[in-house]
Amino acid sequence: QLQLVESGGDLVQPGGSLRLSCAASGFSLDDYTIGWFRQAPGKEREWVSCISSDGVRIKYADSVKGRFTSAKVNTKKMAYLAMNSLKPEDTAVYFCAADRDTAPSYCSTVRSRQGWRYDVWGQGTQVTVSA
Repeated sequence: QLQLVESGGDLVQPGGSLRLSCAASGFSLDDYTIGWFRQAPGKEREWVSCISSDGVRIKYADSVKGRFTSAKVNTKKMAYLAMNSLKPEDTAVYFCAADRDTAPSYCSTVRSRQGWRYDVWGQGTQVTVSA
């Protein structure tokens, strides 16, 4: 069974940091691109980041660029999203998702930002940024 499990969400003050983890089971991350998405209450799901199957090519949404860092350790079947300088508007449920498209330039495409294309989703982890 293909599965992703996120962890690391928490309540943090503005300006603080968190690192989210995404653990894969039942498949190899070498064969998948990983996307991070988030959904705030009452809002549509938003793409946050994309990291290629080899972990080399990474793209970020403008809203998080310079503050968030995505990484992937295929040998451990783990993906990570390090979040710094957190703002109240970063409050959301964060999801990792896996896509079988491993084209080198995939993370540069609009397709990689469309959640419905992804094959496996985690259950999400809550991040709350509040004083």
